[in-house]
Amino acid sequence: METPTFSQAAVAAPHIDAARAGKAILAEGGNAIEAMLAMAATIAVVYPHMNGIGGDGFWTIREPGGRVRVIEACGFAGAKATIASYRDAGHDIIPRRGPLAALTVPGAVGGWMLAQEFARSLGGRLPGRTLLHDAIEKARGYRQSKSEARYKHREQQALYAAPGFAPTFFLHGKIPAAAESRRNAKLGDTLAHLADAGIEDFYRGDIAREIAADLERIGAPVVRDDLARYQAVLRDPLRLDMPGRVQINTPPPTVGIISLITLGMFAQLGVTRPETFEHIHGLVEASKRALALRDAACVDFDFPRLDPAGLLAPKFLAREAAKIDMTRAASWPIAPEEGDTIWMGAIDASGLAVSYIQSLFWEYGSGCVLPATGILLQNRGVSFSLDESHPNALQPGKKTMHTLNAPLCVFDDGRIMSYGSMGGDGQPQFQAQIFSRYLMTGDIAGSIDAPRFRFDKRWGAPRATLKLEDRFDPSLVARLDQVGHEIEMIRDGFVDQFGHAGMLVRHRDGRIEAAHDPRGDGGAEGI
Repeated sequence: METPTFSQAAVAAPHIDAARAGKAILAEGGNAIEAMLAMAATIAVVYPHMNGIGGDGFWTIREPGGRVRVIEACGFAGAKATIASYRDAGHDIIPRRGPLAALTVPGAVGGWMLAQEFARSLGGRLPGRTLLHDAIEKARGYRQSKSEARYKHREQQALYAAPGFAPTFFLHGKIPAAAESRRNAKLGDTLAHLADAGIEDFYRGDIAREIAADLERIGAPVVRDDLARYQAVLRDPLRLDMPGRVQINTPPPTVGIISLITLGMFAQLGVTRPETFEHIHGLVEASKRALALRDAACVDFDFPRLDPAGLLAPKFLAREAAKIDMTRAASWPIAPEEGDTIWMGAIDASGLAVSYIQSLFWEYGSGCVLPATGILLQNRGVSFSLDESHPNALQPGKKTMHTLNAPLCVFDDGRIMSYGSMGGDGQPQFQAQIFSRYLMTGDIAGSIDAPRFRFDKRWGAPRATLKLEDRFDPSLVARLDQVGHEIEMIRDGFVDQFGHAGMLVRHRDGRIEAAHDPRGDGGAEGI
């Protein structure tokens, strides 16, 4: 598998329609942020099981001069989302599907609004109609993706019974097969209105009024005042200084800190050869130790429990890495979070680089589709706890822990990398695998194509297992088994549970290598 190379600018996305939308914007003179806005809107239409405008998003943006900013575009819990209200309704946990699962304000569009301002500050001038044109057209007719057609749904009965789900996503009483015609005309009308009235209308205009009325009608805990108060915010990124490079990621409430800790610990192990036992076992064990910190570290920015700087300090990383037994598999201490999302990247001719992630959390989120606007609502708020003593305890106005994170890397030799993956708690694991492979081989496409692992517990399963794509070398699998990993071989070929990953690298001479995952429906495009 060869890595596509582009002379000026490039994008990568898990759906080819999104990649082409980004390329079209670059060809019209748009910058990388504007390209990503077009991609974010298009993929919200054509990949609705993975993301949508009723979900959240995070941007990591590196300007040509070197400054890096993060856009935190995740919504807070609605005014009616209280522990008491769920307890009084007889719930010990937040329902995974339906109106009570749609308990947080959609933040992604607020991120689009802030990103558009950012793009304009860097010279971007393309109007909203141009940026959203492709998404509007796709909403009026597109082809079903292979990923959505083959997806296995959790809590299926509740999902299919969610308000608006079946009329929107069923064709002849079921999810359509790959390549069948699809449309969401209401969503297209909503995007067209935002293109003309301005993105802010989503929160404080006619669209906001329609959203709020439908939320009240279905009994979701978010009210119009929650929408009116919402603002995406700019944050400083997390940085991990490593020999020859700086790793960059998004701060809490995302798991960006977990991704950086994983890479920081793995670097301490001194592994230099890819696809060896030391490589895979070391990454699995580093992932376990990092994820054990998730619940305490990845909380609302305004409700901190642990200092990220301390967790990224060399002494802490060295101490944690020293606890990794390279001859034995460690036990698994926490319950994982599953999630489905999209990661996309863009780098333009000026060197402006974007890493972006957008999600509904579970596939199709809450399953609720608002009738007036065609908006599918996320269920990100199910990550909240109804235990008041938990670091992530539910509270109106509070943001939940996010499995999302959007990494970048800047190398001392001038290379700039945008990379990432979807996949819930698998995201730090998948990022570490593709990044470590690139570091050892310099091969982008090969690093993405290579077989991946995922250590977690399937939904409803009794315990966690080390899941391996069946393309790993049998002798490596046997060695992993010998040291105590409980292995589950996945023999479905390229499947979604191992993530849709992507990577772009801009070299000092301006050329950009870019690739996206054969496990998805996308690829890389550029000029």
